[in-house]
Amino acid sequence: MSDITITIDGRTIQTQEGEYILNAARANGIFIPAICYLTRCSPTLACRICLVEADGKQVYACNAKAKEGMNITTTTPNILAERRAIMEVYDVNHPLECGVCDQSGECELQNYTLEVGVDSQTYAIKDTHKPAQDWGFIHYDPALCIMCERCITVCKDMIGDAALSTTARGSDAIEATFKETMPKDAYAMWNKLNKSLIAPNGGDTLDCTNCGECSAVCPVGALVSSDYQYTSNAWEHKQIPATCAHCSAGCQLSYDIKHTSIENTEPKIYRVKNEWNYVSLCGAGRYGYDFENRGVTKNPAAFEAALAAFKKADTIRFTSTITNEEALILQKLKAKYGYRLINEEARVFKNFLDAYGTISGKSLYGGDLKQVHEADFVVSIGSALKTDNPNARFAMNNALSMNKGAGLYFHPVADPVIAEMSKNVTQIQHAPMLEEAALYLMLDLFGDKAAMPAEIVSYLAGFHSTKTVTVEETVDEKVTETVTKKVLNEETGVEEEVSEEVTKTVKKKVSKEVEVDDNALFALLNTGDKFAETLEKYLAKKEKFALMVGPDLYTHPNSANCARLVALIEKYTPFSVTMIPNLANTLGVAMICDLDSECGSYSVGYNTRGDFTLSALGNGDLDMPALNQQEGTLTGIDKRVNPTNVALPYGGYVLNDIANALGLDAKLTVEYTKQLPVEKGFKAVEFDTLPNYYTNSGEEVRGYVMENKAVSTSGDESVTPIDAQAAMSGSIVYLANPVLQFSAFTARAHQLESQGGLYASKAYMEANGLAEGDRVSLKSPRGELSVSVICDGKIDGDITYLPTFDTAINSEALFDGYRFTSVSIQKV
Repeated sequence: MSDITITIDGRTIQTQEGEYILNAARANGIFIPAICYLTRCSPTLACRICLVEADGKQVYACNAKAKEGMNITTTTPNILAERRAIMEVYDVNHPLECGVCDQSGECELQNYTLEVGVDSQTYAIKDTHKPAQDWGFIHYDPALCIMCERCITVCKDMIGDAALSTTARGSDAIEATFKETMPKDAYAMWNKLNKSLIAPNGGDTLDCTNCGECSAVCPVGALVSSDYQYTSNAWEHKQIPATCAHCSAGCQLSYDIKHTSIENTEPKIYRVKNEWNYVSLCGAGRYGYDFENRGVTKNPAAFEAALAAFKKADTIRFTSTITNEEALILQKLKAKYGYRLINEEARVFKNFLDAYGTISGKSLYGGDLKQVHEADFVVSIGSALKTDNPNARFAMNNALSMNKGAGLYFHPVADPVIAEMSKNVTQIQHAPMLEEAALYLMLDLFGDKAAMPAEIVSYLAGFHSTKTVTVEETVDEKVTETVTKKVLNEETGVEEEVSEEVTKTVKKKVSKEVEVDDNALFALLNTGDKFAETLEKYLAKKEKFALMVGPDLYTHPNSANCARLVALIEKYTPFSVTMIPNLANTLGVAMICDLDSECGSYSVGYNTRGDFTLSALGNGDLDMPALNQQEGTLTGIDKRVNPTNVALPYGGYVLNDIANALGLDAKLTVEYTKQLPVEKGFKAVEFDTLPNYYTNSGEEVRGYVMENKAVSTSGDESVTPIDAQAAMSGSIVYLANPVLQFSAFTARAHQLESQGGLYASKAYMEANGLAEGDRVSLKSPRGELSVSVICDGKIDGDITYLPTFDTAINSEALFDGYRFTSVSIQKV
């Protein structure tokens, strides 16, 4: 899109051709009222209050696109009359319960009623009884619903669940006289409002991934968190800007805190909020907020024991649910004392980045989720998107919905959530260990064969052959027929029958044999018979391509080869590449720490078990603060170093205390922010200077983006062939987490507390005679577990999975690095 100049209320501004007038105005600080519109989603025209005049014609600012030289007026007498009438209609029969409504103080109905100046009511209609409904995490009060449809829109266009729709309200018809006497847009809006309510598509409860985004975007108190309802008032909260501590998306959020009760003045997190026009949260981020380590005081004896353990230890084991600053402390301790640093998921990710860099010449991948949002063809390989990184799924769905996009999802576990995002997404359910084949297919389908190494082109050519197939096609055929018709004989005046031959064209189906390309990679990956023609349809008029790759590749036995293939895809195809790190700070840890593969004889664990354990989970030898009790930075999927702040107090020791006692010197942990390694792409900036907000145009001004450093390459772009014999079959279990869980910290939150087990599809349970709660024994070449069976309605197929969030289940004991393993499963 090209830059253009338009005028709004006499002010000349710059925007992009094709941008909605409303977004152009907002980006330039010009106010146009709008209730139903959501940035990044499709306009619904439900509220009609964004009415403006463009070049003398009334249009809706949320739906009208800017053109060069356009002159826009935001207020005219007619527009003001329409807005006044619209707000009066919204106020008709709206319950006067602002004093107890959870949205009061930040309610858009309140705000716009005051903004427009509604001080009397012109309209009326008999009300109907609309009982409140409990949808699990969400409470819906239809009496408060103004039918803006933002919940429906965000669920469809952003999240991809499409779990809500409109349903009949069952009210009386509006008096016919109003149609003639009130402004037409206000009447149209009222007519729709009077007829409809919101309802789940799955019946009485929401059948979705429970992100809660519908309640976040609700402008009134109709949709609220069931847990938050009637517990606090918006104006009582102190908002703490932070970064989500769970997956690697690095979502911006704020913790809403106030005192616990009259008797207890300790701060408490009541809810989490997000800038929903610019970033969406998953349910773990929204509901998994109170994972703090409470009630901790300094225990000098335990601290001395920790120092003794560090002096004895040769190994530090830790997870990636730590800040960059803490990671740097561990690296400095390694440099000083020679500790081995063990963090396997960060280590394999760093190895993958290093192997990728041998061909790409870069320390970091080139893509990010913004590029996925903007793409019109998206491919995912090696990640269970729904649970590995929900925001990556949101980005893919948004691209499919908003850009008329299409996509391919390569993964062994069938995912109905992905399948239902769009009719233009195809799941390719390949066997585990064949991720390399998917990457080779990307090079084969999209690679520039003239530029790619000849050896790879030759190898790919070996998958192609020709085969003869019978196809049906419709052809035009000329047919001559003799027809008889009556013609008047002008001489005799008598009708006579006359025969004549008539030639006409008819459609005819014929079969013929044709030679077509037969790509053996299609069969190897189980793409289906119609894949080639489906792909041809998908790719029509596509211009922006995005590839996301995930942890299945990092743990693959041939991960280095997978990484080199990914680099080749980025270099020789039109795809941007985004890698999905595992946890909140996997990327930061990978870039800061020199990680080891083997433990020594005595270890200190940080948020994971060691011979001596430091833990923010309350189950260690010395307590540590959780991430919602710390300030520092986290590095997310977009390579952005984001600040996070202290939401809740912590009275115990921190890692920096131990580091100082061991010879390092920093008064505060965040003094290490400016010491993060510049040579790895970080910047030498003070923590307190880091911003954390979005502009009205949607620009993300949070922390900073790491510099993608150049690394040396050998010039060798060779890759190894696919080992088709390595494809796994039989009874297979996957290492993953269910929706809403990422680690022991999400499971600690009061709304998300749960126990893990063996998660299986409904079809698998029925086929194997299993019921919810049955105990099963799992055996792999590496170990044995006994767990309960849990039905997961968000997966299909025969592959089951074990979680990592439940520390009572040592799931990793069955696996040899790779996320899939063959097992035997027997009912106990």
